[in-house]
Amino acid sequence: MSSSNTSQALPADAVVIGAGFGGLATALRLAEHGARVVVVERLTYPGGCASTFTRQGVRYEAGATLFSGFAPGQLFAEWMAKYDLDVVVDTLHPTIAFASSSGTLDVSPDRAVFVDEVVGRSQNPKNVQAFLEWQGRLADVLWTVLQSPELLPPLTLSTVAKHLLRTPRYASLVPWLGRPLASALRHFDVDNEPLLRSFLNALCQITVQCSVDEAETAFALSTMDYPFRGTGHVKGGIGRLASGLVDAVGQAGGDVRFADEARRLERKDGGWVVHTRKGTWRTPVVVANLVPSALGRLLEDTDVVVDEEAERDWSAAMWYGTMRVPADEPHFAERHLQLVHDDTQPLQHGNHLFVSIGAVDDERGTPPGTVAFTASSHVDLRAWRAAGEAGTQAGFVDDIQQKMKQTLQLRAPAWADRVVSSMPGSPRTFARFTARPDGWVGGVPRRAGLLPYLKLGPDRRGPGLWLVGDSSFLGQSTLAVATSGVRTADAIAKGRTGWA
Repeated sequence: MSSSNTSQALPADAVVIGAGFGGLATALRLAEHGARVVVVERLTYPGGCASTFTRQGVRYEAGATLFSGFAPGQLFAEWMAKYDLDVVVDTLHPTIAFASSSGTLDVSPDRAVFVDEVVGRSQNPKNVQAFLEWQGRLADVLWTVLQSPELLPPLTLSTVAKHLLRTPRYASLVPWLGRPLASALRHFDVDNEPLLRSFLNALCQITVQCSVDEAETAFALSTMDYPFRGTGHVKGGIGRLASGLVDAVGQAGGDVRFADEARRLERKDGGWVVHTRKGTWRTPVVVANLVPSALGRLLEDTDVVVDEEAERDWSAAMWYGTMRVPADEPHFAERHLQLVHDDTQPLQHGNHLFVSIGAVDDERGTPPGTVAFTASSHVDLRAWRAAGEAGTQAGFVDDIQQKMKQTLQLRAPAWADRVVSSMPGSPRTFARFTARPDGWVGGVPRRAGLLPYLKLGPDRRGPGLWLVGDSSFLGQSTLAVATSGVRTADAIAKGRTGWA
């Protein structure tokens, strides 16, 4: 089929560009609403930033990260049950093994155990206890909303009524909206607790994408509970869950097409013509699971303007490889390490490292006695681009890779000594594995201020044109991205006629 001949375009109720978790969630929900939905994906595998790819026969996570949404009643757990997905999830013990220049901390999946450990190692246990109890109460409120997509925008009279009933629970949160988490630490007089602050800085960096001095309090308070809210390890890699959602989309009547890159969007007759590598689609609705700049490139011949400001912050440097299984753990289970070389330095460029280590029975294709690992560190996109302009990107990446290895050796020497094979990755590598310009990663930083609350609803960029993914609200985790995809699909489906 010629991609330039619109007369041969096939009809669809909606075309989703990108099979990341935001795109798959949107497609699945649209299909459940009865839409004829088609997903086109540039890569040969699903998941986007949260994917599992294969190199030299070994399966690696594209990015080192935690995955949530597997507790009873949470979104992924419900889909796994509803569509009988072949996905196995293990609880992590500990959820995170944290180490920095301020100390070490094993983060238990049991929140009470975690609190006891932090309080027991603090300089002012009474204040730390009060802060964590307050945080836990507000996190309960925030996570209840996240786990109930019907409470999220777009708001209806029914939704507003439900929120009004919850007003007493929201009252203690209101004074903190728009303020940085650091102000709450000062309020409870715990801002001088080195280990607590170090851990929160690192946790905020991988979730809210900024430090406690910048992170908006409500976002930070909710993300502090991430290790205790249905967080687990997907056997075989998070790509198994992504593939499961592809299967669910098919069961619901949708169609996911790989190696089929979207190349141009054309506005025509009140709808859209989507030109892809393998064909052309005519549809009233396009949902782009892309970063804004990638969507903008598809719209060059239209009058729709896409703001790209959301992409200014982070990319990632990666380190893929294999490790020997510890001799005393022949049935080694997965681990997640979060390591900081120096608490006084920015959490980027190898000074901060997140490492995901697979399990022995993960079926990753590793040689006997070894497991696969993925390590990642934030890279300042401005510094990366500046190095490119100066012709020094190779040295820039080499320095980061050396720092990553130094951080692993300093904070987790037993693991560093087990490394068997290594495959370094730059922002360019991450871009190739995820199809994201410059390897943009992590979501929009949720910094202090009310700006995050000004765009709470689904991200509509033009007539019949929507954006989903980590550049949109909620966008701070795989679960949040999928949840926002559900809400986007519900907004699209509202008032539609002609769907089954």
